[in-house]
Amino acid sequence: MKLYLMQHALAYSVEEDRERPLSPAGITQAKASARGIRRLGLEFDLIVASPKRRAHQTAALVAESVRFPYSDILTTEAALPDHPPQQLLELLQREPAGSRILVIGHQPQMARVAGMLLKGGSVLIGNAGLTCFELDQSGPPGLEFHLHAEQLALLS
Repeated sequence: MKLYLMQHALAYSVEEDRERPLSPAGITQAKASARGIRRLGLEFDLIVASPKRRAHQTAALVAESVRFPYSDILTTEAALPDHPPQQLLELLQREPAGSRILVIGHQPQMARVAGMLLKGGSVLIGNAGLTCFELDQSGPPGLEFHLHAEQLALLS
């Protein structure tokens, strides 16, 4: 399984908007990252998003770019920032072994999931960046790549 982790793009502060949707800069950032993902030739069998608006908006922009059906985005509370990372990983382990799964969530959840996969290591997953792990049952998870939003945007 290939697991791609992404934190939602830049959002309004809670003082600006309690729902914290993507800001105009966040929409631009998400679209640039999505174009970079498309240029990398990445395809997903499943896109998972937190139910928070900013994560779902980011997921929708990526889905549109890679031609993943918007209606097939799986929304789950397991991707919320305060949920145990094991809960998300258990959900994902139900998918077929060769699946390519993109999860769009929040910090600190994305960093905790990455840390659990690295057996205690740490990865800072910034807004609209993309981190890829190879999960193979024959060995430990491997970090394939870690790209910041700015690096993805250079690909677009």
